Amino acid sequence: MCGIFAYLNYLIPKKREEILELLVNGLKRLEYRGYDSAGVAVDSAASKDISIIKKTGKVALLEEEIKSRSNELDVSGTVETHCGIAHTRWATHGIPNEVNSHPQRSDPRNGFVVVHNGIITNYKAVQTFLEKKGHVFESETDTEIIAKLIYHFHEQHPNYSFRELVENVVQQLEGAFALCFKSKYFPGECVATRRGSPLLVGIKTATRLATDHIPILYGKEADSNPEHRPHGRGEFPTLPRTGSTSEFEPLEDKQVEYFFASDASAVIEHTNRVIYFEDDDVAAVKNGSLSIHRVRRGGDDPHKREITTLKMELQQIMKGNYDFFMQKEIFEQPESVINTMRGRMNFENGTVTLGGIKEYIPEIKRCRRLMLIGCGTSYHSAVATRQLLEELTELPVMVELASDFLDRTTPVFRDDVCFFISQSGETADTLMALRYCKLRGALIIGITNTVGSSICRESHCGVHINAGPEIGVASTKAYTSQFISLVMFALVMSEDRLSLRQRRQEIITGLKNLQHQIGEVLKLDNKVKLLAEDLYKKKSLLIMGRGFNFATCLEGALKVKELTYMHSEGIMAGELKHGPLALVDETMPVLMIVMRDPVYNKCMNALQQVTARSGKPILICEEGDQETMSYCQKSLEVPKTVDCLQGILTVIPMQLLSFHIAVLKGCNVDCPRNLAKSVTVE
Repeated sequence: MCGIFAYLNYLIPKKREEILELLVNGLKRLEYRGYDSAGVAVDSAASKDISIIKKTGKVALLEEEIKSRSNELDVSGTVETHCGIAHTRWATHGIPNEVNSHPQRSDPRNGFVVVHNGIITNYKAVQTFLEKKGHVFESETDTEIIAKLIYHFHEQHPNYSFRELVENVVQQLEGAFALCFKSKYFPGECVATRRGSPLLVGIKTATRLATDHIPILYGKEADSNPEHRPHGRGEFPTLPRTGSTSEFEPLEDKQVEYFFASDASAVIEHTNRVIYFEDDDVAAVKNGSLSIHRVRRGGDDPHKREITTLKMELQQIMKGNYDFFMQKEIFEQPESVINTMRGRMNFENGTVTLGGIKEYIPEIKRCRRLMLIGCGTSYHSAVATRQLLEELTELPVMVELASDFLDRTTPVFRDDVCFFISQSGETADTLMALRYCKLRGALIIGITNTVGSSICRESHCGVHINAGPEIGVASTKAYTSQFISLVMFALVMSEDRLSLRQRRQEIITGLKNLQHQIGEVLKLDNKVKLLAEDLYKKKSLLIMGRGFNFATCLEGALKVKELTYMHSEGIMAGELKHGPLALVDETMPVLMIVMRDPVYNKCMNALQQVTARSGKPILICEEGDQETMSYCQKSLEVPKTVDCLQGILTVIPMQLLSFHIAVLKGCNVDCPRNLAKSVTVE
C-alpha cells in the first residue's frame, strides 16, 4: 500500500522539469499499489526552501497541478545536485485530502519533509509530547509526527548530521514504516529507512561500481544501553553520536543518480542495479556517496548489503497491446506457467528439481506436519493444493489465513514445516506469521514472486514462482504459478514412492500440456464476455463446486468482489443443503463447476437441487460433456486434465468473467477502490 519514490542527482545537471517528470513517472509506476492522493517535494527555485505540491485523486491530477504552477517552480531552471521525493498515499489516518497527503512537513517553512508507507502505532504518545513542546499539528496523519520529531531533534542538536537525526527519530517509532526524508537544512542529501515496509535504492553511474557490496556501519547500540531506549513518557532521549564520519564511496567517478522506491518496477527504466534494505537500515546519500547504517542489531545480519542486478525488463511492466494490466496478465498465463516450471520440470525423465529447497528435502520428509499460510489469493492457492499434498506426502496439511493464525496464537513446533505464500513477499500478516513460526523453531519456506522481498530474505529456503511482474491489483498469473509451485513440491516429496509412480506420471503429463490447454481456455474470452453482459447488472453471484475445484470457487468469488464490487460467495457444494440452498431461486445467478472427477456424482446432486428450485445455473464443465450441459442453458467448456490440475483451467474463466463484468460496470480494473497490491499493514 502507498508508494515512495525519490530521486537524487549528484553533479548531473538536470532541469527542474526533468526532475518533476521523473518523480511523477515514478509515481505512475507505483499506481498499482493502491492510493487516493499524491504529492511531491522539490527545492524551491527562488530560495533554499522546499516546494510541496499535493493533490487528492490520481497522479494525473498531480501532474496537471505541477504544470499549472510551472512559472512558480521555474521548471526551466537547471540544478547540478538535487533531491526530490514523491508519494502516493492510501489513507489510514485521516480522510483523503491535500492536508493529509504526503509529503508531510515539520513546520510552515518546510524545514523537513517526509514520505511514509506503513502505520505508526505510538503516534498519539509522540504527538502529545510534541504538542507540549509547542508544535501545532495541521493534519490528521500519523506521519506528521515524524516530520515534527526530526525538527525537534534538530533544534536540540543542531550539529547532528541528517543521518544521525533520522536514527534518533526511528528509535522512537513503533509500528511498520518505510520513510524517505528531505530537508532544506541538508540540501542535496536524502535519508531513507525501513522497518516492516519494503524499500530499495537503485544506483545509476556512468561507470560500473567498484564493488557489489555496501558495508554496514554500526554506531553505539541503543538496545545495549537502557538509557538510550525509547521512553513511554517525558523527554525523548537521543543516541550518542557515533563518531563515525567515514562514508563508503563505491564510485570511480562522482557523477551518480539514486532512485529510492517501494518497488523495483519504479526504477527498472532507469537502472537494474538495486539494493534492498533490511529492517532498521538507515541509508544516507551525502556528497554523492551512499552509506548504510544500522540503528539496532536484531537477529542475523550479513554486515553488508548486496547490489542486486534486476532481471526484470521494462516491457514487462507496460500494457503492450492490452487495455488493462489485468487483462495482459491473464493472457500471459501460458508463458508464466512455463516460466514457473522452467529448469525445474524435466518432462523426458519425469523428474522435478526445486533448487531453492533441495538441501532441506530430507528434513521436510521427517516433519510432523505441513502448514500453508497466506492471505487472499495466496491462501486460495494453498486450499487448491492441500488435497494433493496430503495425498502425495501422507502428512497432515494445515491451511491457515495469516491474520487468523496470529489471532489464535497457534501452537507451532520445531518439527513443523511452514510455507509462507505471498506474491509481493511483503504482506504484513504473512510476514508476522513467518516471524512467529521462526521464533518457535519451525522450518520456514517462502513461496514468493519478488526477489529480495522480506519473505525471501527471512525464509530458510524457498521457491521463486517466476510469474513475472504483476501490476494489476487483482492477482491472476501469480495464483496459477503459486498453484504449480506447490504441485511441484508435492512431486518432489513423492519421488521415491513406487506406489505413487503412476499418479506422479499423470500429473507430470498434465503439467506438460498446461501451456496449450490454458491457451484453449483463453479462446473462450468472447463467450465469457457474453455471459458478463447477462450478469453485470445483478447484485449477487453464487459460485459452487467441491473437491479440487472448491478453491476455484473461493478465488472466483474474490475476483468478482474486488473487481466488480458485486457481492459474490464461493460455496462448497456439499454444504448447499446446510443453508445456501435457501438463496436459490429463478433470480439468483448461480455458477457451478462440475468436472468429471471423483466428486462428479456429488456435484451433479447439487446441480439437480439447484435446478429443482428454479435455479438457472451457468456451468463450467469439460469439453464435450453433453450429459452435464443438458442441465443448463449456458456453459463454458474447458479441456480435461488430471483432476488435481483442473483448478488451473477452471479459474481462468472466472478471472475473465470478473474482468469483463468490471469493464461493463465502468470499474477501475487495475486499481479497485480501497484495495492495494501489496498489503504492508495489518
